[in-house]
Amino acid sequence: MDVVTLARLQFAATCVYHFFFVPLTLGLGLLVAILETLYVARGDETYKRLTKFWGKLFLINFAMGVVTGIVMEFQFGMNWSEYSRFVGDVFGAPLAIEALLAFFLESTFLGLWVFGWDKLSKRVHLAAIWLVAIGANISALWILIANSFMQEPVGYVIRNGRAEMADFFALLTNPFVRLQFPHVFAAGLTTGAFFMMGVSAYHLLRGSHVAEFQRSLKLGAIAGIVGTLMVVGVGHFQGQHLLQVQPMKMAAAEALYEDADPAGLSVFAVVNEAQRKELISIRIPGLLSLIGYNTPTGLVRGINGLEAEAIQKHGPGSYVPILIIPYWGFRAMVGAGFLMIAISLWVLVLGYGKRNVARFPGWLKSFLDLDLMQAKRPVLLKALVLAIGLPYLATTTGWLLAEVGRWPWVVYGVMRVEQAVSLNVTAGALLVTLIGFVLVYGLLMLADAYLLTRYARAGLAAEEK
Repeated sequence: MDVVTLARLQFAATCVYHFFFVPLTLGLGLLVAILETLYVARGDETYKRLTKFWGKLFLINFAMGVVTGIVMEFQFGMNWSEYSRFVGDVFGAPLAIEALLAFFLESTFLGLWVFGWDKLSKRVHLAAIWLVAIGANISALWILIANSFMQEPVGYVIRNGRAEMADFFALLTNPFVRLQFPHVFAAGLTTGAFFMMGVSAYHLLRGSHVAEFQRSLKLGAIAGIVGTLMVVGVGHFQGQHLLQVQPMKMAAAEALYEDADPAGLSVFAVVNEAQRKELISIRIPGLLSLIGYNTPTGLVRGINGLEAEAIQKHGPGSYVPILIIPYWGFRAMVGAGFLMIAISLWVLVLGYGKRNVARFPGWLKSFLDLDLMQAKRPVLLKALVLAIGLPYLATTTGWLLAEVGRWPWVVYGVMRVEQAVSLNVTAGALLVTLIGFVLVYGLLMLADAYLLTRYARAGLAAEEK
């Protein structure tokens, strides 16, 4: 493999590992803050025990996220120094603010929260965890501001062969980040919710601290339905925005080779990428235009026409991403999203008892008539344990769609990937470090999974010692 491919693989591996931890940090921190708020407001010691239990799991995940995130920033100066040289004046500003403001905010108050139990007043201690949760999401915001510049560059001028910031406010109000941040925030909330529901379901199956884990299951279900509906809603508007600013990404996600009006939404497709044609295709007529424009008709550009325009504008080259990643990544993300909506609704309805189920029609009542909270029929509880993996599937495939679908641009329409790679790195060095990163990060992921599983299984018994 060449230097560009190896550098891309190394950065992709680093990002995938890092993003394994980030959504849970964003979502679980908020849920821990809500649990402690309930403790302070009601004075119920049950919520204190739940706060400590879920807080411990949050801490494990947070530490792993910090370790993996640091390496990502080093890669900008090592493998991607030409990129850093070209856009450092723009891209570096939000990253610096993230480190100096948001990261230090969350890490400082996290220390106060961890060591402040029974030393700080209840309200001050509560404020600390809220600042941690808010700080984590502000940190994500600044990173997404930087990433949104790569997706839709604004607020810059090219001077002396480099991109320089011309309008910091334009960078902050980038149309891309206005949609990207709510999407990531909702994905984090969903990840935290399904983690909480899955672990709670595990303890309900065991009959361990049933009353306590009933509460965290209900909280997870409420957060789950809010998060999943928000993800789908914001994702819809993101898709409409992509049709305008990155039409090739949408064409690749739909394996659409020719312009279509109205355009059908692809359900399943097998294509010959070399010959640029569909071999097997099942589409829902007009649905893609309806989603993209809120009307039954609307032009959706195809791959062939878009590439011809790109060659005319930017010169010879390949402007089409490998279709298998955006096409199937989009379907995995959307499929997991709608499945999580269904699961959250199911848990929420059943979680409030048989009185609600009794109001349903007979055929639906026979399907739903189980007492979830007493776990008399454990099928759904077992499914919830397995469903912990659904948000990870959705966030990983969503990230791959966002980044791979932008090919060949590292800064969309401004700088190509091959122009961004460092001039002094070699394929051999990249291969060795790629293998090293995969092995080390694989061990870290296993360690994280082991620690989370160990303390999740221990449950509230550990907090009562």
